[in-house]
Amino acid sequence: MRNFAQSLSLDMLLGHANRHLDDLARRYRLERVAGANLDIQVIDREMGDERRGVHSLSGGELFLVSLALALGLSAMAAGTAGGIGTLFIDEGFGSLDPDSLDVALSCLEALQAGGRQVGVISHVPAMVERIGAQIRVTPLGGGRSRVSVLSTGVAGTEG
Repeated sequence: MRNFAQSLSLDMLLGHANRHLDDLARRYRLERVAGANLDIQVIDREMGDERRGVHSLSGGELFLVSLALALGLSAMAAGTAGGIGTLFIDEGFGSLDPDSLDVALSCLEALQAGGRQVGVISHVPAMVERIGAQIRVTPLGGGRSRVSVLSTGVAGTEG
């Protein structure tokens, strides 16, 4: 019974994730592996709908699929009482080519415009231009750091 309930939840998660993949990486679609209750595979639309294991994805592809799954999980939780209103994403942006980075950031900006709070932890310089409010942590040595809150003047931010 537990596997059945988990498979229903996984189907719902994959549905949400695939909607996000339509924006992030149209090339891919996620589905469960036939005969393996909770395993996931990728359908590669540009390779004649070839089914691939998630382990075969490159770093950038894996990041986009992982982001779609995280956004799908967030969408599921947002639909529940006391759902998730804030989403934090830790790194991974450095594995993206410039076009994929732009697509990922546009998706996150759309979530923010829809009222969701999105926090990103990154060391990618290209992201500085797109993120209006920033918290920077600068190591000072001896176990101490300086925390600065900055506003870059991007529309919609306050200084």
